[in-house]
Amino acid sequence: MNKKEILELKRRFKKESVTFTHLCGCYVDCNHNKICKWGGKFLNLEEDEFFKYLEIANKALSGTLGNNLLELHFPTEEEAVGGRQQILMALRDTKLEDETLLDRYYDLIIDTYDHAGNYLILLYHDVYDVMKRTNDNINLDESEEAFEYLICAICPVDLSKPGLGYREDEQRIGPRIRDWVVGAPDTAFLFPAFNDRSTDIHSTLFYTKNTKEPHSEFMTNCLGCQVERTATEQKMAFHSIVRNVLGPDDEETDGLLLDIQQNLSDMVDEYAETHDEDDDPFVLDSGVIEKVLADSKIDEDKASRIGKSVEEVFGEKPPVAEHVIDAKALAANEIRAEKMALEDQVGDLTLQLNAKDDELKERTSQLIEKQEEIDNYIAETKTYDVVLRVKPEKASQIKSQIIDGEKCLVIPMKDNEHATINGVNTTV
Repeated sequence: MNKKEILELKRRFKKESVTFTHLCGCYVDCNHNKICKWGGKFLNLEEDEFFKYLEIANKALSGTLGNNLLELHFPTEEEAVGGRQQILMALRDTKLEDETLLDRYYDLIIDTYDHAGNYLILLYHDVYDVMKRTNDNINLDESEEAFEYLICAICPVDLSKPGLGYREDEQRIGPRIRDWVVGAPDTAFLFPAFNDRSTDIHSTLFYTKNTKEPHSEFMTNCLGCQVERTATEQKMAFHSIVRNVLGPDDEETDGLLLDIQQNLSDMVDEYAETHDEDDDPFVLDSGVIEKVLADSKIDEDKASRIGKSVEEVFGEKPPVAEHVIDAKALAANEIRAEKMALEDQVGDLTLQLNAKDDELKERTSQLIEKQEEIDNYIAETKTYDVVLRVKPEKASQIKSQIIDGEKCLVIPMKDNEHATINGVNTTV
């Protein structure tokens, strides 16, 4: 799906044009128990509820394509009888009115969705009468097809924040009564996908609010699709690989990283000049990696290690080049280039004994300011609460897990493997 197709659906999520036929919900507590279930005609909702549920549906199709929104494809086996795509087809065909089927799908979500607190499962059903369009996007008064689809949104439900409020029954200011509040969707999907303004039952559009840690277990276990990395995950993985190979955090490593970012950005710009938006994206395959590392003057041994690590981590799906570019790094590189130019100018000025003293001071002041800006940027990028350095083959084994109510990073260790923590050998 592209932006136009997503916006075409979202434009209808307004009071005067919405056509949702049915809305169902299931409230689940932190122990995976169903607290309550309900369902009914969407247009029969009271006004306050109507707009809140409409807002949730809008959020389920919001964000950036390739980052918040990922198109997932169903394997052939999931489209067979008993497959997870087939369950969605049945839910759509029964218009969310089969209680037994709904209960079965709620159980599937509860069994596969990794969330420590309470949450609300919402299912919307809609039929969109797709109108034919001319080449200049003018609607014709003629229907092309009826696009029947579902939206599933999973929203965290948390206690409202404590505070003071007016206690009318006691006529005093006292602690406010805390209640459970439904938040914006954390995870959602549209089924089927709306590709080329038509029904595509072989795909679904997946939404994640947290692009650093999307619910990949939901993609695999609930939808039955192969995991797709968000743009943020691709960037984090690529940067981790490069920094691990280049070595310790020092000025030389930071400079090489900025060079890689700038050269990669230039290559993306060149590709965009000769390709249309609808063409395949520019990916970071082995040839591109080899060129960008050579242009950045990375020695052959390290370049080879980076290339192999990228291939091991990403496999047959190399990252989109644009996704691994850090806008802050590009801004920092501009500052660095200005700084280097100023250094050259200051060097020339010092050789000119008759140069004006005021001009030299001004140039020196500019150099100091630029140095402070780039130092601030480098310091900002290193203020992480947890920093891990692992071999490339271990990176894909790291996962998050709730232990004793706390979110933890789990790194599997074999008997013959060793670790250091803050430079100290440990047998942990």
